[in-house]
Amino acid sequence: MKKVLITGAGRGIGAAIARELKDYQLTLLSRTQSEIEELAQELNATAIVADISRPETLPNIEVDILINNAGIASSAPLHKLTLEEWNRILQVNLTGTMLCTQLYLPHMLKQGWGRVINVASVAGLTGARYITAYAASKHAVIGFTRALADEVAARGVTVNAICPGFVDTPMVQQSLENIQKTTGRSAQQALEALTGHTPQQRLIDAEEVAYATRFLCHERARGINGQALVIDGGGLRA
Repeated sequence: MKKVLITGAGRGIGAAIARELKDYQLTLLSRTQSEIEELAQELNATAIVADISRPETLPNIEVDILINNAGIASSAPLHKLTLEEWNRILQVNLTGTMLCTQLYLPHMLKQGWGRVINVASVAGLTGARYITAYAASKHAVIGFTRALADEVAARGVTVNAICPGFVDTPMVQQSLENIQKTTGRSAQQALEALTGHTPQQRLIDAEEVAYATRFLCHERARGINGQALVIDGGGLRA
């Protein structure tokens, strides 16, 4: 049975991925014990409290499939963006992804098989106002994905990114609340502000991202490498 480690597994996309991969041997990482305890019991998985930006907290285990899902976001116009906030977002979204991959990749290379799946964002392929730090971090994650995919391509390991649009998660719900608070818009108007530019005009379900993740884990997906798979209802088209 393949061993899977999922970061940011306590809620949202991470929890959906864990449930989708419940037939694998799962290790769930979160900074908050309470977020993963119940889920780990439900899925007969191992729960570990760790901060991906602090390598000394990461478990020293062998992993066949690494899903770098943990991430944070905030918004502010550039002139109000502090260096502290810039560094905080890049430390988790980019450096945390690098640290986890650096730790767990050697086992994959040694055995000649592995999957690294980085949950990025459509913000890593395009820009949007007020999210310069977040967009920069996700652009960097996609660059990291493509470079590493080339580096390990001949050694049985694939490295891909998944780029969701706005997903119905606690993080996006918080964004909707912030829009209402700062603009005075209704809940429906706030939702339309996020989804109105996409053809399907809806939030993506976390389960849709989880299903794509499962596909990339499969042996038959071995020819997919260095890709940024967009799941946004058709808003961003190549």
